[in-house]
Amino acid sequence: MRIGVVSDTHGLFDRALLRHFSGVDHILHAGDIGKRGVIEMLTQIAPVTAVSGNVDGFESSGFPLEQVLELAGYRVALYHRLYQGRRLTLEGAGFLSRMQPAICVYGHTHQPKAEWQEGMLLFNPGSAGPKRFHLPRAVGLLVLDAGTIEARHILLADRAE
Repeated sequence: MRIGVVSDTHGLFDRALLRHFSGVDHILHAGDIGKRGVIEMLTQIAPVTAVSGNVDGFESSGFPLEQVLELAGYRVALYHRLYQGRRLTLEGAGFLSRMQPAICVYGHTHQPKAEWQEGMLLFNPGSAGPKRFHLPRAVGLLVLDAGTIEARHILLADRAE
């Protein structure tokens, strides 16, 4: 199963996602969506599961704060603000402890990252929104197969297509 992973779009739908997510089975959006139109465009590619972020006003966005779903036999969790700066948030640690996912997709830091921690993959695709700070724009791809999880980042151009 191929899963497109995106976060921190901040209202921008980059047409490059049509190419990079072509053929994915599902898309995960880890919050800071910005405009509902971003989700509508993504659903033209594949089914989308999304959570809200701080830019979305959390609960007021209509998207949940957290999601857990089963994909290809793996428990996959979405949570926007797992990290604040370089530290796992207290709420994020509680979420991981409570949900015990195989994979947790998160956003907020705009920093592409994939790390294994206590047997679970913590994956931040980076930001697909307008370029901010010194960080690259990026999205992610997860490939889930029987017993294997492959995670990679795809760098986007500094400006959206």
